Amino acid sequence: MIAMSQEFRTVAIVGQGYVGLPVAMRAIDQGYRVVGIDLDTRRIQMLERAESFVEDISDAQLARAIKGGRYIPTAEYGKAAGFDVAVITVPTPLAEGLPDLSYIESAASSLAPLLTRGATVVLESTTYPGTTEELLVPILENGSGLVAGVDFHVGYSPERIDPGNKTWGFVETPKVVSGITPESLQHVQSFYDSLVNRTVPVSSPKEAELTKLLENTFRHVNIALVNELAIFAHQLGVNVWESIEAAGTKPFGFMKFTPGPGVGGHCLPVDPSYLSWQVRRKLGQNFRFVELANDVNNHMPDYVLQRVIAMLNQEGKALNGSKVFLVGLAYKKNSGDIRESPSLRIIELLREYGADIVAVDDNVADYRWPTGVRRVGLTSHEVGASDIVILVTDHDDLDLTVLDQPGTPVLDTKNRASGVNVHQL
Repeated sequence: MIAMSQEFRTVAIVGQGYVGLPVAMRAIDQGYRVVGIDLDTRRIQMLERAESFVEDISDAQLARAIKGGRYIPTAEYGKAAGFDVAVITVPTPLAEGLPDLSYIESAASSLAPLLTRGATVVLESTTYPGTTEELLVPILENGSGLVAGVDFHVGYSPERIDPGNKTWGFVETPKVVSGITPESLQHVQSFYDSLVNRTVPVSSPKEAELTKLLENTFRHVNIALVNELAIFAHQLGVNVWESIEAAGTKPFGFMKFTPGPGVGGHCLPVDPSYLSWQVRRKLGQNFRFVELANDVNNHMPDYVLQRVIAMLNQEGKALNGSKVFLVGLAYKKNSGDIRESPSLRIIELLREYGADIVAVDDNVADYRWPTGVRRVGLTSHEVGASDIVILVTDHDDLDLTVLDQPGTPVLDTKNRASGVNVHQL
């Protein structure tokens, strides 16, 4: 790791969520002054009060950054005037199945008038190959009157944030970096060399953009494989979890993936579709693996519902009017992130059948809590008062032994509970 270059003293980070905030805090630790820009005023107000909404960043860390005068959370781009480096970490969701790059466009349009000669702009948001050069660069040039690669530098570095991962954090995870010119790559790499233990340069932003999509498409396809396998194994009377554990003992040629109620978060439900869309748009062909994986993973909540209905039927009960207890709502263990969580689709389906829904998840903040779902604690009383329990997310702070009591059937989508009343996915 090299020391911080003097040309990178002020960093503007657009987006202060699960990606942008850890980058901001690390930059501050390394001596940078950071202007954290986010148009969500509620989020900015929380940051100003040193209240973190990201598991990997503590309130104390935020308080130190603010007190030291190196962190300025704001909704005003103007406060980043004269920045040396700008990092764009805004969402890139799907809108009716199509990539929505409006957040990138808005960020670029707002940063462009603030660009000065020698500055560097890096895109981290997940997107399809070509976005940096075909979309970002023209907006920056048109809004600044400067020439990218000559007057200022541009690159792409895909985010690899894994919230809650205590082993591979932002600093420990190798950072892929790229630039539109060799000089741009040098500047982008120099910046990230001062933040992380290792950088991995690639030849152009297109390769870096594809790297991110490849990583998550690989996971998406393999999760779909074991999800569909779990459905068939149940029908065949085979314990798929035991088979997966046994296969995992092979030291080569196999990588362990486990089934679940669906996929969630900002990556798996979105990233592979970006790649599939680009292949269809540019080549006129279908990316069949991605489309099949989407079909399997998107319908796992429907399979959960089918299992719930069957289990209640065995108890002589209908789903309509039954009390269903969801244990865990976040898409990921030990996280409060509920974006695209399969629990949301499960809730939607349960409502359609007239179920009464309660849930427990202390990681999910009140303002993110789904409407119409009563928050309860994980107690023997609540389990006993429910007609069925669905274990969706196996947080470490949940005492899952409470689920092992006679009378209430449990659908365990994570293979974490035990007892005669527990049914594995």
